Amino acid sequence: MKIKICGITNLEDALLCEKLGADALGFIFYNESKRYVTPESAKDIIKQLSAFTIKVGVFVNESSENINKISKIAGLNLVQLHGDEKPEQLHEINLPEIKAFRVGDNFNFDILDDYQNCYYLLDTYSTSSYGGTGNTFNWSIIPSEIRKKIILSGGISSANISAVINEINPYAVDVSSSLEEYPGKKSESKLLEFFNKVRGNN
Repeated sequence: MKIKICGITNLEDALLCEKLGADALGFIFYNESKRYVTPESAKDIIKQLSAFTIKVGVFVNESSENINKISKIAGLNLVQLHGDEKPEQLHEINLPEIKAFRVGDNFNFDILDDYQNCYYLLDTYSTSSYGGTGNTFNWSIIPSEIRKKIILSGGISSANISAVINEINPYAVDVSSSLEEYPGKKSESKLLEFFNKVRGNN
């Protein structure tokens, strides 16, 4: 199972996540997020990371032109679309994409079929936020045939990562708020506990 740590805002956190075994790091370019980072700041962090760490830019309802521009400035490998983007926008972006879907009790999984040639991320639906809520959704509604293909997000922590691995076994998990001291700053002790739990279940 791959691990993406999102909401990176500083080099210290990025290097620690990389050292502990994160496969991907997420940089949020949505300026209403508490974990927003400028393209220039992300660039300064990314240029000091391993070439083998995937650098993901998170965007919410941003134009394709700006996504491509910011991706180039920062040095991204992958783009995560976390808003209400339409399927046709995927054809306008220069990098591979993750399309995030916010899942509530009545979510229609058929919508995933409209988005081709991308990774799927399932997050918790919220009326007030596009992500980073720290809340889980009802994982039991995820169709069994897609569980090994998805990136699971929303309220994942050391307390439930064992259940995620044993019950869902997704392709990857995306973790942010549960590993923080406060928004934008990771906790070393929480990161250590989380990665130890993952290793103990693999």
